[in-house]
Amino acid sequence: MGVHITGVTVHDVRFPTAAAGDGSDAINKGDYSATYVEVSTDAGVTGTGLTFTNGRGNEITCAAVEALAHHVTGRSVEEIAADQVGFWRSITADVQLRWLGPEKGVIHMASGALINAVWDLRARLAGKPMWRFLAELTPAEIVASVDFHHITDAITPGEARELLDKASAGYDDRLALLEKEGFPAYTTSVGWLGYPDDKVRELTRQAVADGWTAVKMKVGGPLEDDVRRAAIIRDELPEGALLMMDANQVWDVDEAIAAMARLKEFDPYWIEEPTHADDVLGHARIARAVGPVRVATGEVAANRVIFKQLLQAEAIGVCQVDACRVAGVNEVLATLLLAAKFGVPVCPHAGGVGLCEYVQHLAIFDYLRIGGSLDGRMIEYVDHLHEHFTDPVTVVDGRYRLPTAPGYSVEMRPSSISEFRFPDGPAWR
Repeated sequence: MGVHITGVTVHDVRFPTAAAGDGSDAINKGDYSATYVEVSTDAGVTGTGLTFTNGRGNEITCAAVEALAHHVTGRSVEEIAADQVGFWRSITADVQLRWLGPEKGVIHMASGALINAVWDLRARLAGKPMWRFLAELTPAEIVASVDFHHITDAITPGEARELLDKASAGYDDRLALLEKEGFPAYTTSVGWLGYPDDKVRELTRQAVADGWTAVKMKVGGPLEDDVRRAAIIRDELPEGALLMMDANQVWDVDEAIAAMARLKEFDPYWIEEPTHADDVLGHARIARAVGPVRVATGEVAANRVIFKQLLQAEAIGVCQVDACRVAGVNEVLATLLLAAKFGVPVCPHAGGVGLCEYVQHLAIFDYLRIGGSLDGRMIEYVDHLHEHFTDPVTVVDGRYRLPTAPGYSVEMRPSSISEFRFPDGPAWR
């Protein structure tokens, strides 16, 4: 008989972060929001997923989930698991809705929320946290979960299988290391662009006291302001600590190169999103100009094809795939395999509500089953809004601890959904 999906419910949940400047950068100052999806079953187990947005427009993504829900309702979990690519394409390649993409933007993000909810359901039914559920799949099952359409010029199913087979050695040792020490992380909470200098200094001091050895700041405002703020943060960091910079796409290519020529004096480890997210050749030119500073990008890279091109063009030194900007776990797996093929470390993007909860599982899985090394790998951490989840992340001394509860860790507390539901929740009335 199996377990059947009986319905899909979507909630528009928004948190008023704009007023305090939390999450502010060169182009964004919004209210962290979630298109939050619940997939119910006849077994009484519910899968949850979300996609992150920045306030206005979240209702559009919610509507897109509702338009896609019929692809899931009525299907059995066993049927879905047996034909992962077919399931993925039924949602991402909807013959009518794909015209609004294809495979990008609101429809693709809504697809990610729905697909992730089904993966969460599968992990819950198996009684495993998502990282373990993925890590204990066979190489054949992982490869069968990936749509290789449009990326076989960069990686084939056979090459993916070889990568997975090669990385199988040392699995137990890597798992034991994570259980003992946790996964390396960096914090973005010290350097939002909307924070005054005194707050930046205070937060950096506190981060150092809390054991952080890698922090990120936002750049892309007036250059002299960026220089001043970088000097404050670098002055507070101990020798050897990493400082990353994030421009959130605000610069033109030449502008990015000129700005980094000035900011290089603060020894940035990477410059993130230095120009338009779709400008593969622009990223490649910047990468050649600013080395040895790495170029990092991916939080709004729409799909596996964009990542393929960035990697083929040697345009990035750090892959920052987002858990729900691309269409869910299946497309993340494709991106992880592509990055491994090109020898580029993955440091997932997590600057948004629920993203830290999501990406801890992906980074852990990548280390255990694909990448096999912690060199150059860190998980972003943002100290906001974790209290709204039933299984929030645990970070100790700058390291993520392995999640143990079944699922993908993005189940929201019912009280938070009620309080921050838009537009009729008490927080918005």
